Amino acid sequence: MTTQPLSSARYNPWNRYRLMKQVSRTLMHAVGILLSALCFLPFIVSVSASFTEEKALSKNGYGFYPPVFSAAAYDLILKVPQDILRSYAVTFFVMILGTILSLLVMAPFAYALSRRDFGPRKFFAFYVFFTMVFSGGLVPWYILIKQYLHLADTLWVMIVPFLVNGFTLIILRSSFAALPQEILDAARIDGAGEWRILTQIAVPMAAPTLAAMGIFIALGFWNTYYPALLFINDRKLYPLQYLLYIIQTNMQMFTANPNVTGISVPTISLRYAMVVLIGFPVLFFTLFFQKYFVKGVYLGGIKE
Repeated sequence: MTTQPLSSARYNPWNRYRLMKQVSRTLMHAVGILLSALCFLPFIVSVSASFTEEKALSKNGYGFYPPVFSAAAYDLILKVPQDILRSYAVTFFVMILGTILSLLVMAPFAYALSRRDFGPRKFFAFYVFFTMVFSGGLVPWYILIKQYLHLADTLWVMIVPFLVNGFTLIILRSSFAALPQEILDAARIDGAGEWRILTQIAVPMAAPTLAAMGIFIALGFWNTYYPALLFINDRKLYPLQYLLYIIQTNMQMFTANPNVTGISVPTISLRYAMVVLIGFPVLFFTLFFQKYFVKGVYLGGIKE
């Protein structure tokens, strides 16, 4: 009777599969880290440029650290700190309230459009699509808000006109339509009404998509300044973006007439300081809700 040597042990394909899986996972993580770093590097350059002296920035260009440190740009922007803090408060209030109200309006609307037994579903779907392609124009929009809705010089002018977005509504409708109909039918058989099905079944199941769309809606409210440009005259109601726009416009006037004003303005570093002031809150907000965003990328296409 002969014994088989240890060196000729039986081949196990499972070990090779686990090794390849581990290698693939490591490579995917490495590529993800590299892409994340490449996306984050421009923001690091912006922070460095905002703290760089204007002459050094013009001479040496951009880098990952300031060769000559200077906070002159932030000194100009924060010359009246209460204005910046008030604008931050206005922008956060508009973003939070606008996002909540927008989801409260669009979620029931999208759920109704996803129901095949809803009679005027095609009419409302066409209405949403039509508004995405055509608009009434700036003048009718201005007259409606100014003379009929009387929203000028109020925070509602930055919220109410943007509560419904056609593209977001279509995505939410697709998410609700992808839900398992068997669960919804079982709830109806048990006596649940449509409102209860929406709030206790459909919304929790579509929560990742709602969270992902909520991030986009919040970013839209955060970056808006056009309504303030047209309808806001009270300085206490200026959002952050519009206040920084006014500061930049004034600084450009000083730069164009240095002999008259006698003020030297760090134009380039001032722009990057504005990017930092606007971008940092959005960065932390996105990182905090990234797990919901990742789950909502599939937009309801995967049924759990």
